[in-house]
Amino acid sequence: MDYSIKNAIQKLGGDSVIFDFPMSKYTTIRAGGNAEVLFRASNVEGLREVLLFLVQEQVPYLTVGKGSNILVLDGGLDGVVITLGGSLAFVDDDKIVDSGLFASSAIALPKLVAYCAKNGLAGIEFLAGIPGTLGGAIAMNAGSMGKEIKDVVLEVSFLNRKGEIERKDISELKFQYRELAFNTGDIILSARLKLKADQPSLIKDRIFKNIKDRNAKFPFNMPSAGSIFKNPDGDYAGRLIELSGLKGKGIGGAVISNEHGNFIVTKGKTSASDVVELMNLAKNRVKELFNITLTPEIKIVGKPC
Repeated sequence: MDYSIKNAIQKLGGDSVIFDFPMSKYTTIRAGGNAEVLFRASNVEGLREVLLFLVQEQVPYLTVGKGSNILVLDGGLDGVVITLGGSLAFVDDDKIVDSGLFASSAIALPKLVAYCAKNGLAGIEFLAGIPGTLGGAIAMNAGSMGKEIKDVVLEVSFLNRKGEIERKDISELKFQYRELAFNTGDIILSARLKLKADQPSLIKDRIFKNIKDRNAKFPFNMPSAGSIFKNPDGDYAGRLIELSGLKGKGIGGAVISNEHGNFIVTKGKTSASDVVELMNLAKNRVKELFNITLTPEIKIVGKPC
């Protein structure tokens, strides 16, 4: 990206633009290279203005939630990383109708789960303890406890590459296992969720139990990107990796967790290449022993050194 493009982005985004931003500080796995430009959008108007400029100038961009299921390779990311906040991170109290909830994509899942519990809205307790944002959860069809977010989504709004807002209801949305198929470059702005009324105390009890169960199974006391691989049909990636004898195996600062085989945790200064090498080791070992090919659940972006 040349100076004139960077200067134009700076003028459009002002203090919300940061150059050469270390994504290791933003992603939950705490590894990886720098983003050429980071733009923190706080409202739809500012987001649209920057988006249209990037499209016009053919500058690549990537929208990131809380960085909880992404690994940036050590060579970093060319173009612009877009994060959302401000007015793009709220629940609209005026749009709670028949237990339906309207929320912006940048709202953090823990905050959304807590809001629903306080207001007696049940249905997303299974998201308790999952880091990230509503938009990120929808983009990857996040799930837990045998449920997926597609089960409660009624409608999703997108900002497309033309700067237009498109709304699609559940019949138009193509959810898959750990994925929502939508147009490349579109940005999730908000969603309408179908919940149900229940007693706040009962909702809180379920949330507490889910968090307790997750904390007992997963290594949340160390940096990670959550589940590394998707579960293959009829089996669990963590089980296969454990049976492969890889729990506790480390490469550099990356280690396959002793608590759960499908988590790679990092300690100290860890490179993204350490994580990728460990992923490849696990994938190859499982393929060799069980003839099952594991598919990454985390999104790997950027370029190697």
